[in-house]
Amino acid sequence: MTGRGAPVAVLRTLNDDSHVETRISQYKSLENDKFEGIAKNFVIGKINGQNQVLKKYGLEPIDDSVFERINETECSNHLTFRRKLTGFEGKSTNQYYEQIFQLFDKKYRPNGRRSFKAYDGLNNILNLGYRVASWKVHIALLKAKLEPYLGYLHGLQFGKPSLVCDFLELYRYLIDNFIIDYTTKVKKSDFIIRDEVYSPNRRGKRQYLDDEMTNDFLNGLNSFFTSKVNIPRIRYGESQEVETLISEEALLLAKYLRNENTSWVPRIVSVP
Repeated sequence: MTGRGAPVAVLRTLNDDSHVETRISQYKSLENDKFEGIAKNFVIGKINGQNQVLKKYGLEPIDDSVFERINETECSNHLTFRRKLTGFEGKSTNQYYEQIFQLFDKKYRPNGRRSFKAYDGLNNILNLGYRVASWKVHIALLKAKLEPYLGYLHGLQFGKPSLVCDFLELYRYLIDNFIIDYTTKVKKSDFIIRDEVYSPNRRGKRQYLDDEMTNDFLNGLNSFFTSKVNIPRIRYGESQEVETLISEEALLLAKYLRNENTSWVPRIVSVP
């Protein structure tokens, strides 16, 4: 890994073939009834997590009727099915961000959520937090012998680890909750402007936390991943670290794909 935790490479022994059964089961699941349930569970899990944050801050939770509509959605083909699910997910997420953005200081609060190459500082804090979480997820999937590029909610796309994107949806709300708390100490003067190349013929100014605050944010976020949550571990213990929870969730999905467990429902943490 890099110094900040981004996965770079995996070392394996020559006889490490323990991933074969899991990978074959994962490939087969795209053609059996497991595909539909897994994809739905990613969306339902994400919305349940978002509701945890909304309820914590006295905001309006996403209406339960969305769960009924998700469960009633049938899978005639993968493309149409994914579009319907991401439609539910997108509408709920817009409602979610419209509310939680009101919790941030209006001095640096943007008009809305932007992911790819955001200009404003707050969106770039969120993007950095999600990026670190995606590294944790990617490592967890590799440990569980799952194929990170073979997703359920997100379709196959060259160079895009779609299963990482799927799993990340389950933990965005935890990053949001951490950032809402962290930014109570962030001032407008903690941001800097950088002139960057967007494309061969285009430049733009983007806002980030300065280097000192970026390091402080990353240190705090890494400490968050080692903090305990009240969800029992698979084998023993009534609590576990957030990072361990992500690893266990990947292992539980792998067990379900191999028919070692009869179901897989993501475990959602109550936000402190």
